[in-house]
Amino acid sequence: MLNRGMTDADKQAIEYCFSNNNLSCIKEIKPQVECIVLYTFISLASVLTVFLNLLVIISISHFKQLHTPTNLLILSLAVADLLVGLIVIPLMGIRYIETCWYFGETFCSLFPFILYTLVSASLGNLVFISIDRYIAVKDPLQYSTRVTTNKAVFCIILNWLCSSIYSIIVLYDAIFRNENPITCYGDCIVTVKFEYVLTDLIVSLVAPCSVIISLYGQIFCVAKYQARLINSVTNASKSEKKAAKTLGIVIAVYLLCWIPYYIVSLFPGYDSNESAVINIMCWIMYMNSCMNPLIYALFYRWFRTSAKYILSLKIFEPSSEYLSLFPEVNDQ
Repeated sequence: MLNRGMTDADKQAIEYCFSNNNLSCIKEIKPQVECIVLYTFISLASVLTVFLNLLVIISISHFKQLHTPTNLLILSLAVADLLVGLIVIPLMGIRYIETCWYFGETFCSLFPFILYTLVSASLGNLVFISIDRYIAVKDPLQYSTRVTTNKAVFCIILNWLCSSIYSIIVLYDAIFRNENPITCYGDCIVTVKFEYVLTDLIVSLVAPCSVIISLYGQIFCVAKYQARLINSVTNASKSEKKAAKTLGIVIAVYLLCWIPYYIVSLFPGYDSNESAVINIMCWIMYMNSCMNPLIYALFYRWFRTSAKYILSLKIFEPSSEYLSLFPEVNDQ
């Protein structure tokens, strides 16, 4: 049916996603050099994202000194980033390069759910991190009683559960009502209603970002006030402020990577599969998952030390979980 009226030369020049299927989509042929460069980039991005976030996960999970409420929230964020590197980056890379979907109709509907859940969970983690840092700087004397490990675990579970439920609600029609009929095999287009896009903009960007920016504004106001009030600041107070500053950089980088995508997605008639602009914005978003561990490496002595222990296999030694990661309080 698709080959009617085509000459032999045309058939040879056209490549299909599935050569043995008459209903296959036509595959866009990219230059070989371009494909090699793109596959190299995708592979490096995926491996680097998984490797760096795995270092964060192993560090916080293994070393007893890192079992704090703040680090548990960082661990949850690292899990979301690792899944982006393990699932999202490779699949979206193959889809972009090959211009075909090779992973089946079922996973075509499931993949947006995974993506939405990871995005929502990441932002939820950042909200809880902001609340944690606000309490630590605002009320340091009561922090240990107000913020506990059990409360952090509860917030993490609640965050992932709410993110999953929210993703199901937003994608319900696309997943369960099959409102995106496949026109040819190798195609995967999941359309979200524009009113859901606006809702997602408010729920997944405007509301949480307003909370985050407001909390960090108050954090730095409090820090500035304390610096004026007290000439000699304690080491503990310095540590809390440094942690707040570092995590503030993480949040700022996150917002810079995600806000452009949401702005572009609101323009009428944009096509996530064909628009070069939206593709660039998407890849900026995905690469954010690789940036957080790099920020930790630059600003956290404990991450650099724990990474050395992991890479040198010292974590397999007896009682390695009790190794000291904070030789000097000021370097925390």
